[in-house]
Amino acid sequence: MVAKSNMIPGYALNSSPNHLSALSSDQLRKAPVQIRCGTTMAGLFLLLCFAASTCQAQNREMICSAGTGDFETEFSTGVKVHVGAARNGGLAARSCEATLNGGKGDLLIATGASQLDIDAFGVDLGLGVPAVTFQIKKSSTECCRTYQIYALEKPPRLLRVVEGGDFFSAADTDLDGRVEIWTDDAASVDGIENLPLSELDFAPPIILRFAHGQLLDASSEFQSYFDQKIAEERSGLDAQDLRDFKNSEGRLPSDAPFSPHRLYQLRTAKMKVLEIVWSYLYSGREQEAWRALADMWPAEDVDRIHAVILTARNHGIRSQLDGVSTEGLLGPKKHARIFDLRTRLAAREGSPAGSSTMERSINLTVIPPRPILMQRPPPLGVSEQGMPQSESELDLVIDSAGKVRSAKPSGNVPWVDTSLINATAKWKFIPAFSAGRPVASQIHFAVSLKR
Repeated sequence: MVAKSNMIPGYALNSSPNHLSALSSDQLRKAPVQIRCGTTMAGLFLLLCFAASTCQAQNREMICSAGTGDFETEFSTGVKVHVGAARNGGLAARSCEATLNGGKGDLLIATGASQLDIDAFGVDLGLGVPAVTFQIKKSSTECCRTYQIYALEKPPRLLRVVEGGDFFSAADTDLDGRVEIWTDDAASVDGIENLPLSELDFAPPIILRFAHGQLLDASSEFQSYFDQKIAEERSGLDAQDLRDFKNSEGRLPSDAPFSPHRLYQLRTAKMKVLEIVWSYLYSGREQEAWRALADMWPAEDVDRIHAVILTARNHGIRSQLDGVSTEGLLGPKKHARIFDLRTRLAAREGSPAGSSTMERSINLTVIPPRPILMQRPPPLGVSEQGMPQSESELDLVIDSAGKVRSAKPSGNVPWVDTSLINATAKWKFIPAFSAGRPVASQIHFAVSLKR
């Protein structure tokens, strides 16, 4: 069960023009989803998905999957969003739909979808307007999703569509105040060299960013991430398998003169070589990509596979973009301010020594993050009988796109629920807001392990 209590149905930002004034304790207590976020939310708890098999069935933790799951909220502009089961003659169907409502009827975003998700809400993607982003998988047999970006203005309007990723995730990765859209070029490599997407360790990652209204490829700014992927593939590449693959004819058809087990080993080596090559290529290091290809691929087949890789890339997500970012050449990145919301109540009742009156005043005008979707596996080491009394307290850093950048246990604790810590990487929030803009924040978050 992915219950509505995992979402925030009906939770609306204050619709007054100055919607960023601090929420009162009474408002927080009346929030439809009970969360405890910072000391101003004392006594509240989050009811999380507890069945591991159910959570896994959600497939990347989408809000709605096969008609199960629901989310509804309203932005300060008065634009409402709803994601839930599609309707068929008034009855809920086993598919999903999403709508936006700006006061003049519903704008249908998608219907009859196998999976539908809100990736970000109220986020500044660099387009000059707050946006909501949907990722949509039309059918369970399709490999990939479509990412639709809408302005949260009246009337809501479509700003951009990107197709062909296995996933999409907006994030301020470096906490520098700029939001990227992380995805992969899954559709372009699904079936490449007769390797289905399900067999690959990963499709080519690609990181996008808006600048001056243009959607750019910013992958070259995150070469350390690609280097980690390359290192993982190299470490898993058996030396003998690589030599044997390099001495093969490259294509490795199913009727190649190898035993099924040996053919599987050679196909695995081939897959890892491809993943190493496109990790260099997609991170802006074309020469290194072709050098790695020449080192590890059968020599007589290099020209053919070189053309195959380039064709796939040229027909993938890159073909939908406006250019390549050059911001990585401009020097060190600046770090955005992270609003510490863990001491909001202390600031209200009497601040710790050394904190400034100005800082306390600013913190009181920040609307804290609110959850969109949070799931987790069962806690390790906690007995069924002890669950109702169990609680984990975390300190979270949530970026301006509503994604968790770091999570750690709060205070000195004798036991750390590592499954909970790991699960936070997939949690999604409406970010904190200050002075009309989404901001990064640090919060204290207590999770009750009640069913």
